[in-house]
Amino acid sequence: MSNLTVSRHFVQAALTGAENLGFDTFDMLREAGISPDLLRIEMARVSSDQFSRLMQILWSRLGDEFMGFGPRRARSGTFATMCALVIDCPNLEAVYRQAFQFSRLFEPMITMELETSGEKAQLVTRIEGEIHDPSYFLRESILVIWHRLGSWLIGQPVELEKAEFDYPRPLHGDEYRHIFHCPLEFGSDRTALTFDKRFLSAPVIRDKSEMRQFLKTSPADLLSRPDESNTFTGRIRALIGRDFSRPLPDFEWIAAALHTSPQTLRRRLKQENTSFQEIKDLLRRDMAIYYLSRQELPINDIAAKVGFTEPSTFHRAFKKWTGVTPGAYREGERGNLTE
Repeated sequence: MSNLTVSRHFVQAALTGAENLGFDTFDMLREAGISPDLLRIEMARVSSDQFSRLMQILWSRLGDEFMGFGPRRARSGTFATMCALVIDCPNLEAVYRQAFQFSRLFEPMITMELETSGEKAQLVTRIEGEIHDPSYFLRESILVIWHRLGSWLIGQPVELEKAEFDYPRPLHGDEYRHIFHCPLEFGSDRTALTFDKRFLSAPVIRDKSEMRQFLKTSPADLLSRPDESNTFTGRIRALIGRDFSRPLPDFEWIAAALHTSPQTLRRRLKQENTSFQEIKDLLRRDMAIYYLSRQELPINDIAAKVGFTEPSTFHRAFKKWTGVTPGAYREGERGNLTE
């Protein structure tokens, strides 16, 4: 079971290209196990498993890895072919250079290019031709896929120092904090990710058999399920665990378990654009959504499981997280929403 959830915004944004091409997106949602009714709840979220399935359905139905957003189709297998090329690269710098060379074979090109200056490296988005991407989904996906593919290949997260976007902050801009774990800059002159140049010399540690396994569910999993094991956010989530019915570890205990001082940990979480309280709140929210999908569990039992002694307190907190009561949310998941 994955702890992570994905905002309704990304579900709807992902389907925009398919809708424009006349596909039955309700059918795609149902096949992915997502009730179209649930998406009527403005602050609804789906599990990362559901989102991953939806992305795979989109790619296979459209036969287009750009999902109907690009100036041309990217035929199925394009990403896998690029991965087959980069798996033999010695280090991350070679991976990004080789991936760019591959992508520029297609015209108009949609890719990212590696630039270096002093101690900094940048992956800069290069998009030619007209794209149809009103919710920025294609642009976000390219950033996320290139960053997370590189991190997976070298077996450690490429820690981002800054993510910048050449468009204004969108309404769902707050979600970016949990995607990129770094300071954000909207309205910039480019769309790019900045990181320390030292990551470029990190060796590729994956082999061809690992890559074959990886490609069974990627790039869908890269978009829906980041490997957070080496971010402080991810490590704290793992230390807290899933059992909220007992007292949670305090911040000092967490810092000691991570072999760091509370001050340093606070600073690192600030760099990752979050806080200890927010990590706990979002983990509670994600667990509550997961338990609500298990229809046999009474709502009062779920309240206890996610650490609320009073069901009324749980109802208030859940409404703050999602805009609706746990009961209405469950009806949305069942496809019986009347609100």
